[in-house]
Amino acid sequence: MKTAEYTEFLRSRNVDSNGINDALENVADFEEYLSLAGGDIDSVQINSVKDYFSTLIKDEKNTMDRFRNLARYFYITGQNQVYIYVISTVSGREVFESISDKLESNKGTDCSNNVFDGLDLPPLGSPPGTYPANTCMLVKRLMDIDSNTCHDVLADNHHGIPHESFQKYIQWFEESDSLDDFLERIHADRISVLQQHLDEGKVWFEQEITPEVIELVKGNQEILSAVRDGDYLYVTKIPYSPKEWLAEKDDLMKRYYACHCPLAREAIIMNGPEIPMDWCYCSGGFAKLMFDVLFDQPTEVDVLQSVLAGNPVCRFRISLPDKIIEDISSSIG
Repeated sequence: MKTAEYTEFLRSRNVDSNGINDALENVADFEEYLSLAGGDIDSVQINSVKDYFSTLIKDEKNTMDRFRNLARYFYITGQNQVYIYVISTVSGREVFESISDKLESNKGTDCSNNVFDGLDLPPLGSPPGTYPANTCMLVKRLMDIDSNTCHDVLADNHHGIPHESFQKYIQWFEESDSLDDFLERIHADRISVLQQHLDEGKVWFEQEITPEVIELVKGNQEILSAVRDGDYLYVTKIPYSPKEWLAEKDDLMKRYYACHCPLAREAIIMNGPEIPMDWCYCSGGFAKLMFDVLFDQPTEVDVLQSVLAGNPVCRFRISLPDKIIEDISSSIG
């Protein structure tokens, strides 16, 4: 274990001494597990991680803190694919609870209880392929209410991203001569962030960045920003595994590498269930969130393309509020 390097990283994240001790113990426990099979934590393979997670579930040691501590270790040691696997395995579960809360707010407790009856998530740390059945059942039950309710409930901030995280962009928006100028500035800034991660050999969120990935983003302002056309903004989701997506020739696998949703992705390569593209309104909610904050009011989003529906990427259309349209018209006039 790279103890000193890991400890320094945790301190930089303001983890207290108890948290650091717990993290070191969690990594040491995995290291011991691997050593019994002749393995090494700094060259571990994903299959060994899967086996260990099964052991944690069996022993009821599958806590989020433990998984987070392991993910952080793989991040600082540059084991990008293992880090991404851990994150993709334990992320997204909060979405179900958030959707339940939103549905209760919109339609009442009885409606929410009926929709979520029997939708019990698998134990934390379970393989991603254990999630799509519940996801499929959830979106179909939401659609049984009606499509407008389904789309409205799903297109919310279900990952709990704080509005304060957009403070820099709010300032830029206020400084910009036009919405179009702002969108160009956002795009340039995010390309520079990707370049920094490439230069440092770090994963950007769960994305492994290569020169080709940066060229992909440079060539399409809809990716990581938006393009305005009339009264709408168009956003294309960066592939979840952009390096693999660019290299892949098979249409099915290309869709798989594009999908960000840990609750649905495996369905693309499994023999069912077929999750309706309406589920992607959840991703649409993520796409529109920054604009909700900038415009200080909710925006409407439509899913134009979805990998769940057979498209190679997910693409969204966001309707501009009347006030923003008026401002654009005034500036042109």
